Amino acid sequence: MQRDDDFAVRRRKIAGLTDEQLERRFWQLTERVVDPLVDLARGYTSPSIERSVLMRMGFSGPQAKAIVDKCAEQRLLGKGAGHVVYRLAKHREMDVAEAGQAMAEGRHWDKVAALFRKAGIPGGGRR
Repeated sequence: MQRDDDFAVRRRKIAGLTDEQLERRFWQLTERVVDPLVDLARGYTSPSIERSVLMRMGFSGPQAKAIVDKCAEQRLLGKGAGHVVYRLAKHREMDVAEAGQAMAEGRHWDKVAALFRKAGIPGGGRR
């Protein structure tokens, strides 16, 4: 198969650009490609992704599962389970590990719902 070499034709669009302009154009095009992926990552998650995040934060598998299950029940999974744990820890002025342990044991979920309700999420995150 013979490929038509159209490099010279395509190059005309950028031939007069300086190195700085070429670099700027590269990053603009890169952003156009990556932006939809970033938007998807912001809006969509799954229990397995959230468990993975919590495990990378140092929680055990059973702890991560308990936290994620309760986040899903409270409709807070889209906020990120790690973020939910962090917000509680910050609000209660406790260590993240301590907050997560308490959450895995079923404690402080009323406070978590109130925190997110204050942030403008109707019903403490329930949609």
